[in-house]
Amino acid sequence: MKKLIRLILKMIVAFVLLSVFWVLIYKWVPVPGTPLMVIRNFQSKNSFVAHQWVPIENIAKPLQLAIICSEDQKFTKHHGFDTEAIEKVIHSHSSGKTLRGASTISQQTAKNVFLWPQRSWIRKGFETYFTFLIETFWTKERILEVYLNSIEMGNGIYGAEAAAHFWFNKPAMNLTAYEAAAIAAILPNPLKYSAHPPSDYIQKRKIWIIKQMRNYGTLALDQK
Repeated sequence: MKKLIRLILKMIVAFVLLSVFWVLIYKWVPVPGTPLMVIRNFQSKNSFVAHQWVPIENIAKPLQLAIICSEDQKFTKHHGFDTEAIEKVIHSHSSGKTLRGASTISQQTAKNVFLWPQRSWIRKGFETYFTFLIETFWTKERILEVYLNSIEMGNGIYGAEAAAHFWFNKPAMNLTAYEAAAIAAILPNPLKYSAHPPSDYIQKRKIWIIKQMRNYGTLALDQK
């Protein structure tokens, strides 16, 4: 029993050290790919994957703002978790309502880069752990940069640069506010929705995001 306990402790220590090292590497090194990209590649008959890493300076400010306004308006203020949103989800679930997500951009980044997409309590636990790590070792700017370069934005389309070229035939740095809002509008289900041309539903979401962008104000990220 003592040997088993020692083995488990060694495995835990090894995991912590390796995970911290992994997170620290991605603090500076571009993320080459994600588990979701690999899974989608195996699931789809179309093996096409478009993904091109670009620094956040080459991603239009309107897209950065549109993503925050549509996905996580408290991104610059929280430390990885929106406790108010989590409490609302717990209350709604206890009241018998359908369980809905309350994931922040930080949580989604942790999930996309380090974990698998299927929902489970085990994955949620790892997601919490990696969210804590990236919030500890990365800046908010870096978290947003990785998120914008990694998320799925269409069928086989990953990251802002690939999405900008696919949907609007231009680099991400040249996206207008309305084009940025259109891309942000499809993120709930990028395999189902189209940024261009948009459906009536996406058009309504785009208008809502534009309003949120106007109300949000200047985007200021921690660049330490």
